[in-house]
Amino acid sequence: MTVFPPRAAVLTGVLTTAAALALSACDAASDPSDADGGKSAATATTAEAFGGIGALADAAKKEGTLHAIALPRDWANYGALIDGFKKKYGIKVEVENPKGASQDEISAVKSRQGKDNAPDVLDLGSSFAQSAAQDGLLAAYDVTGFADIPDVQRDSIGRWANDYGGYISFGCNAKRVRTCPTSFKDLLQPQYKGKVALNGDPTKSGSAFAAVYAAALANGGSFDDIQPGIDFFAKLRRSGNFTRVPSTPATVAKGETPISIDWDYLNAGYTDEFKSKGLDWTVAVPSDGKFAQYYSQAINKDAPHPAAARLWQEYLYSPEGQNLRLKGYARPALMTAMKKAGTLDKTAAAKLPKVSGTPSFPTETQQSNAKLALTQSWGKAVSG
Repeated sequence: MTVFPPRAAVLTGVLTTAAALALSACDAASDPSDADGGKSAATATTAEAFGGIGALADAAKKEGTLHAIALPRDWANYGALIDGFKKKYGIKVEVENPKGASQDEISAVKSRQGKDNAPDVLDLGSSFAQSAAQDGLLAAYDVTGFADIPDVQRDSIGRWANDYGGYISFGCNAKRVRTCPTSFKDLLQPQYKGKVALNGDPTKSGSAFAAVYAAALANGGSFDDIQPGIDFFAKLRRSGNFTRVPSTPATVAKGETPISIDWDYLNAGYTDEFKSKGLDWTVAVPSDGKFAQYYSQAINKDAPHPAAARLWQEYLYSPEGQNLRLKGYARPALMTAMKKAGTLDKTAAAKLPKVSGTPSFPTETQQSNAKLALTQSWGKAVSG
């Protein structure tokens, strides 16, 4: 999860103090489910294989804690999801570094392997999820309903699966910007000098990475060629329109980032948030660069709380969890299946930002290549 909260893509418990980090010297807690009929949550690939959701919930309660990282409460309705999980199962949720990015999550997994303060679960931009799977960091686990997630949005052996997503959009403070942009081409106009921001560094943040991809599509690029997007932001920087101040609710409220390129579910959420503050925040999906993407859920292969990690996944992909995503303006991965089953919140679905056409998604190879191109070129392109 994407660095404003770049994640995104959001909590109650934040484990960032020096005292908490000192726990890293401790060994990871043993799997309390080992003694439960000889079944280990750490190796369970489905809830059924462990004895069902009830057995998984009992084991998770024994563990007592779920440790996460980089989940801001105002990102894709994570606040409601965390509160709902805690209320339903009575399990404490600790969230470290809520404003972190996808790369921060992966770095924490690698640096704390085998330690009890390692993240149990991960919310990652899809390209980051794929690279983490390739690096052998993720556990294989199929949530209930896994088969209903479109094939192109899940790993074949369950190391990651898309959960929620949206479109790259422009959020605009209509009281500070005379005419809000509706296309990437518009962003080059002199009236937007110093006003255009991303929510983080695209080499670390999934949402900023997607913004560069969208700019590429708007400027003759493709899923195979992200360079036109990098070139666009270099041009935007030279014009003085691009600011490297990361866009956050705080910078928007202060007027520092009056135009924010971000996911539509975040910008739509800001519309509600800022209305009470007298700020008119409008949202538009750019007409020349429609790019949709999802954030993926995954379990740390060496999760200190393996049962709680799997139970959390089950909750996120349940109708309750997916509808909470929808109430946060995010498009749930199981939306089509829930619509067929009659479990979709139709009122929340009707409030989503309108977009025409059917989205397509870059392949794993295309995203990996694009990520490499960004890593090699981004800093030089926007420096100065």
